[in-house]
Amino acid sequence: MTPKQLRQNSSDLPWVVQKYGGTSVGKFLETIATNIVPSYLETNRVVIVCSARSGETKEKGTTNQLLRAAEEALTPGSNKHLDIVKELLSDHLSAAKALVKNQIILEKLEAQIQKDCMKLRSFLQAAEIIEEISPRSRDIIAGIGELLSCSIVTAVLQDKGIDSQLVCLNNIIDREFEVLDQEFYDYLSQRLGDIVRQCGNKVPVLTGFFGNVPGSLLTAIGRGYTDLCAALAAVGLGAQELQIWKEVDGVFTADPRKVPDARLLANITPEEAAELTYYGSEVIHPFTMEQVIRAEIPIRIKNVENPAGSGTIIYPEDQKIIQELDTTNLDLLHTKLPTAVTIKDNICVLNVHSNRKNVSHGFLAKIFATLDEYGVVVDLISTSEVHVSMALGSDMVQANLDKAIANLEMLGSVDVLHDMAILSLVGKHMKNTIGTAGKMFTALASAGVNIEIISQGASEINISCVVDKENALSAMKAIHKGLLSVEALQEIL
Repeated sequence: MTPKQLRQNSSDLPWVVQKYGGTSVGKFLETIATNIVPSYLETNRVVIVCSARSGETKEKGTTNQLLRAAEEALTPGSNKHLDIVKELLSDHLSAAKALVKNQIILEKLEAQIQKDCMKLRSFLQAAEIIEEISPRSRDIIAGIGELLSCSIVTAVLQDKGIDSQLVCLNNIIDREFEVLDQEFYDYLSQRLGDIVRQCGNKVPVLTGFFGNVPGSLLTAIGRGYTDLCAALAAVGLGAQELQIWKEVDGVFTADPRKVPDARLLANITPEEAAELTYYGSEVIHPFTMEQVIRAEIPIRIKNVENPAGSGTIIYPEDQKIIQELDTTNLDLLHTKLPTAVTIKDNICVLNVHSNRKNVSHGFLAKIFATLDEYGVVVDLISTSEVHVSMALGSDMVQANLDKAIANLEMLGSVDVLHDMAILSLVGKHMKNTIGTAGKMFTALASAGVNIEIISQGASEINISCVVDKENALSAMKAIHKGLLSVEALQEIL
């Protein structure tokens, strides 16, 4: 097939940025290249941003393996980092052979994969010799995953007759920045827009890793940097929409794997999406969302296994873009129902009861100073003058918690409850609705669920409580039935 026969972007169509996660790239690339991208080329100019490939679980995904290899390179006497490189090379070469039929494209792809893995091996061996991996070096190691993934995606698209171009963003930042502020993100969005436009009518495939940032990419932004890259590209291009492709139809009123009658939400607000993400539902990173919403660009969550589905749209109710969207399938926007219920597992509760010698404003100050010193993050809190209960997330380091507890015991008695879960009811309109909290706790009482902590966020769009992990599923089902089910919806109509 000659370049003239390859399908390209049309210069007169609006942009759409599509971000594909690691599992989508690892398991559904054939669908993406054969069905999804070609269908959108009919109506849009398409930009693709990809995460590193994942297998059945994120734990076994490329990025986790790369970070493990970095740790093993610093472990005396270990050669596991070299074994990991071999595994990654074998995995990506196997994927290439399974997906690419054109022999010329395949040979070029295989050579690129081998070259990138050889660089990775040399980088890890150098780290082993100097016995050090800086935050910047760790970023580079992690970024190899996106490079390998995007190389395969680019080749598969070309194999399917789409004129794609790999765009490696490692050296995109050509100015010095000391902090990650809005000036930096505005600069980066402009740079991404310029680089995409330089591809002409080719379909750009961007590595989600975008090079050297102040404080390191993994430290300052975290593992959600691929989403952020897609968001900033959408802003820089003034895209019609940012699409986040997952393996679910969109955002539901509850996890459909746990609550069979959970409803697909046609739309949610950014505030609701942020709360749901923080309290256990993987929607989209709140800061990523903020960048796109500032530019009045809607975000659509779509399913690679159901490309024809409308998905869920995230946008603010008070922005003009609401008028520009197809609202025929939107949920009842101004109903008084909550939006969704979610669970955050593997929580522990830390209770601190004052010994009464410290009953003053300094009691709380000393608690939070201690937690800050040992890097213990509080998800939820309930306080009185002499007692503080805090829900702590699963990502804390146990050794740090033990040190914090030892210090806190100087303030009073301390006890810890393990195997707990945070149950959160989220909805922007709840603050204008009388009786929501009453219905929530009545539903929990009817299900025989005991509550350890109750907390309502300052934004008043979520009501959260901590329950025993064993009761979390029955609690979520009870709340969904009482406040979010079709029957509950019918009661208010």
